[in-house]
This record gives sequence, structure tokens and C-alpha cells, in this order.
Amino acid sequence: MQPNKTRPAAMNVLNDDAPSILLQGYGFGARIWRRVRDGARSAPMRLLGDDTIFVRGAEGVELFYDQRKIARHGAMPAIVQETLFGHGSVHSLDGDAHHHRKSTFVDVAYEDAQVARLLPHLEREWQQELEEWSGGGTRTAYDAAVGALGRAIMRWADLPGTPAAKTRWAARLAQIVDGFGAPYSPEYLQAWINRRWSDTHTQRLIEAVRAGALEAEEGTALHEWAWHRNTDRELLPARTAGIELQNSIRPMIAVARFVAFAAKELHDRPEWRDRIAAETAERGSLVSGPLATAFAQEIRRTAPFVPMLPGRAIADIELEGEKVTAGGRVVLDILGTNTDELSWERADEFDPERFVGVEDYEALTAFIPHGGADVASGHRCPGEKLAIAALAAAVATLSDPRLTIAGTGLEVNRRRLPTMPASGGRVSSADTTTSRCPFH
Repeated sequence: MQPNKTRPAAMNVLNDDAPSILLQGYGFGARIWRRVRDGARSAPMRLLGDDTIFVRGAEGVELFYDQRKIARHGAMPAIVQETLFGHGSVHSLDGDAHHHRKSTFVDVAYEDAQVARLLPHLEREWQQELEEWSGGGTRTAYDAAVGALGRAIMRWADLPGTPAAKTRWAARLAQIVDGFGAPYSPEYLQAWINRRWSDTHTQRLIEAVRAGALEAEEGTALHEWAWHRNTDRELLPARTAGIELQNSIRPMIAVARFVAFAAKELHDRPEWRDRIAAETAERGSLVSGPLATAFAQEIRRTAPFVPMLPGRAIADIELEGEKVTAGGRVVLDILGTNTDELSWERADEFDPERFVGVEDYEALTAFIPHGGADVASGHRCPGEKLAIAALAAAVATLSDPRLTIAGTGLEVNRRRLPTMPASGGRVSSADTTTSRCPFH
């Protein structure tokens, strides 16, 4: 027996902060910040056995996305990386390999012409959901969004299949998003099964395009990933190309969780529903409304998908006296940055007015619901514009006076990753005389 050798390891396990992420979820950051002075930009922690600093605010964002100091490869736990993003995806790359593959994501999703291509699909799908609700439909805001956004983004990507088939696949992708954050749970096992199914399905689509059995329009996600070549000019393996195809469409389906939050916030703010409804009626369209977009941005600020992101230090790092040597970890507090009192006026208030008239949201260093820094050269999500357009269309739809949003089931479990209002946002026709035949 050698107690002097075993005790440090045991103490490290006891002092590790990783378990509290699972236990506290979105409240994890507040616990870490209690270790330091108010307004501090960095705090010490220990993560998975490594010395780590927790950072926030503009200073934290600038440090975290400095690729001379921080690498993303190997930072995300494999149990999350493999399930949510897929094996060998762009999220695990750094340097030239990352920049090269990221450029295709930028071409596919970030250019304004690509956003414009999505808008008619969003208009059609949300009009369909609006009519369904008005006619007595009872789908929640979340479930409606999974279907509407899934069908819209799959048409945009030029993927084959009937609307029903697209809806079923969207439900699988939504479940992957729902289950990845609960390791060793039944939901995680189901997410793993759906990941394997989706990987096989997209691999076959890529192979069909390459074999000439399936046509893909140039410039669409299906075409670009089928013919993407890596830095040595070789075609990506079909399975990897299929995974990146999923990474071009799955983030849109994850927006459904924001839609559930939109239902909650619109229920609590009838004055904003009235303003957005009037704007939508005047414009005659569900897409691109400035007020709906501002509301969508405030949803993203206050209800981020994940509370934090990990990175691996590749150089010795110091921020405000907190240090970590190369090989240690740096964790960016996403929620704490989006609601940082030094970066935002009335940071703890939900106020979409702060985004009215803001055109260049990427210039807001402390606004990072889809990552930070430059889209082309950094790790900011190139599909952010698509997500904003989709969420704004959902906000406009849910503001329609023909609909009502139930006030029950809107509580949020802040320990669950990722989270949303418990009911998903119950939506129904505001006309109490509307009923549907039980046989249809």
C-alpha cells in the first residue's frame, strides 16, 4: 500500500469540476465565478484532471479564439464530439485543415445568396404550420419547428425524399441534439443509434451523387460535400462527407429549441407579440421582419444552446493573473459572456429592443450564441445567419393573433443540457370554436 502516491489522484478527482457540469448545467458558471472577485474575467477550475481557467467577456472571447494559444482538437470530450458532431468532423480540426474544410461551410451556408435561397422554404413551411394550428392542430412550438425547419433546410440542401420522410429524419436529428448532453442515459443511447443511422443514410447519399445515380444542384450542400476535396486534393471519405452534410443541416433543426424559448418569451410579453404581428401583417411575409429578428437575437442571447465551450492550451496562458500552462484547458463561458454585466446594459433583462437596428451582430464581441471571432478564419458557426432567419420566421408565426400560447409547461430545467421549456410551448388556435374531427 502506497498512500502517498494514491492520495493526490484521489484528491484530484474530488476537486474536479467536471461532475458539477452534469449536476448544475447552466448554473455551473455562476458557481465558478463565486471563487473570484465580482467582474473578474478569469477564474481557476479543474476539468477532467487538468488545470483550467474559466473565461468570459470580450477578453475571454479574444483569448479563446486566438488560434496561436488555443486549439479545439481533443478539447471536446469524445462522448460529446462523436455523438453531436460526428467522427472526423470540422469541429475536431485546427490550422490549415480546419480553414480548408471550413471554407466549404462558408460557401454553402454563410453567403447572403444561400440565406436568400432558404427564405422561401421557411415562408412555405411556417405558413403550413400556421394553417395547421389555426385549423385545430395541437403540435407544440418545438415539434412544429423540428418538422418545419427540417423540411426547409433539407430542401435547401437539395436532399431527396417526401415531406413525411424529411420530417422523420428531422425528428432523428432533433433527438441527437436532445440526447448528446445526457451521457449514460437512455436518451444518449437513442442519440447514438440515430447518429449511426444518419451517418449511414448520408454516406449513401454522397455515394449516389458520386456514382451519378442522384443529381445534386451545384452550390447546394449535397453537391458541395459530395465533391469536397481535402488539403491533399483527395475526395473526403463518403462517410466523412456525409457527416459534414449533416453538420450543414442539423444546426437548423437545433433551432427548434430556441423556438420553444420564443413561445415562452412571447407568452410572457404580449406587447411584443402585438408589435411583431403588426409588422408581419404590414410586410405580408413571415420572414426577415426587423422586430421579429431583434426578438430572435435576444432569445439567442439569453438562452444559448450550450453554456460553455472547451479548448486546449497550446501555449502558456495568463488572463488577469490566472494561469494555465500548455496542455491545460481554457473554457469559455458562453452564457456568462452573453449576459455579462460589463458587456451589456441591463444584462439580466430580456429586452429585444437592444437589437433593433443592429445590422452587424458579429461586431458584438460578447455576443456568442453560435461561437465567436471571425466566421471564415475562426470557429464561429457559418450557419448563424440561417439560424437567425429561421428563428425570426418562427417568432413571426407564433405572434399571429389567430394563435394562443398556453401559460403552462413553460418552466425550464436549468440543470439539463441542452434545455428548453418543459412542454416545448403548447400552441393552439385562439378561436375556441375551432375543432378538428377526431377521425382526421
